Amino acid sequence: MAMYVDGFLMPIPKKNVDAYRKLARKAGKVWMEYGALSYVECMADDVKPGKWTSFPQAVKLKPDEVVWFSWITYKSRKHRDSVNKKVMADPRIAGMDPKTMPFDAKRMIWGGFASKVQF
Repeated sequence: MAMYVDGFLMPIPKKNVDAYRKLARKAGKVWMEYGALSYVECMADDVKPGKWTSFPQAVKLKPDEVVWFSWITYKSRKHRDSVNKKVMADPRIAGMDPKTMPFDAKRMIWGGFASKVQF
């Protein structure tokens, strides 16, 4: 089955990890209610700065931060667009102010990906 994936990469201040996890649990429930196939949030455990590129370099990681890599899966891009439209209209998500997020949203990287190989 082909799948569509939204991927996210962001720096989370270490002091805000618990607050981010709380936010992620709330957001994950909303995405799943509207039909996402899966919602996964991962905190870096083995990511080193690279010579030219790396996860820490991509988000301009500061010493008091940790990289998070997250993804949401859908049946297709059309399904993703439908789910995200509902999610963004939900007051639990629409009411979130980017200024009060427990991370610097300007350094978050995200995008949609069409699955090409999977087992």
